[in-house]
Amino acid sequence: MSDNLNSAHPVLFGVGPIGKEYCKILQQLGSDFHVVGRSVTGVNQFISETGIHAFSGGVEGWKTNRAPDTKFAIVAVNLEELAQTTLDLMDCGIRNILIEKPGGINAEEIGRVKDKAKATKSNVWIAYNRRFYASVLKAQEIIRNDGGVKSFNFEFTEWPHTILEGGFSESAKRNWFLVNSTHVLDTAFLLGGYPEKLESFALEGCDWHPESAIFSGSGISEIGALFSYQANWLAPGRWSVEVLTPNNRLIFRPLEKLQVQKPKSVTTEFIEIDDHLDREYKPGFFKQTELFLKGGEHNNFLSVDKHYENVTKYFLKIGYPNRK
Repeated sequence: MSDNLNSAHPVLFGVGPIGKEYCKILQQLGSDFHVVGRSVTGVNQFISETGIHAFSGGVEGWKTNRAPDTKFAIVAVNLEELAQTTLDLMDCGIRNILIEKPGGINAEEIGRVKDKAKATKSNVWIAYNRRFYASVLKAQEIIRNDGGVKSFNFEFTEWPHTILEGGFSESAKRNWFLVNSTHVLDTAFLLGGYPEKLESFALEGCDWHPESAIFSGSGISEIGALFSYQANWLAPGRWSVEVLTPNNRLIFRPLEKLQVQKPKSVTTEFIEIDDHLDREYKPGFFKQTELFLKGGEHNNFLSVDKHYENVTKYFLKIGYPNRK
């Protein structure tokens, strides 16, 4: 463990399931961290389940108990509170923040975080943890050694029964494409390049996501790779990404695993990857957290500025192409 990790003194906001995942990692890293929740009930439940002390009262409660050398914050609160908590932390002088995806309930909230980060010269990173899957990191290595990506395709079909039975808020369900499906888009465009040209279509929304539920489109990425995508939330399907290089078809299905198809063959084989951290902890979280506490110096980190550009230029066009 580096001295940088020991000196980070992070504060973690959020005592729900995601917050608990971060706690496991921070403990393993030996980090001297604090935990903050909002309600006394939630904090007491967290303490009972984890044995880790936590403060209640959100950012205001933390202010009176903050360590003077706190430099890093991880924001893993409820979706509706992500943006405001991050804005409040920047007002408190915290300049290194990892915020759970997508950083806000909509583009407007993400834009506010982006503007505040620029004004305060804060480093705000969006926690798209699939960027740090062992499968994705291995694929990037293969792509570099094989002449780059020539084409790619992806599917982001969602399963309505898991969403409707998951206890999510109405605002989360209405924005589910941005809230959840963009995990797939972000991974695909990380590997194959962001769109230079993009044509998008969507049809037939459903009760809980009224603007769209069937999606299709294609384009050319900034590195000259052709791409296409589709999703149908009203029919069976699953998340997947396929990336084609001169000598490999790299298949993420599921995204945590990496399969390869070679020339002159119709068979696919799983590539052996060192994914022990993705199996022991929530996939991608360990590497992402460790690198964040070292300063976020990795090409796969996504700044809130770049994220806002992705949301407004590409994601909204794919998820809501009929929106005026």
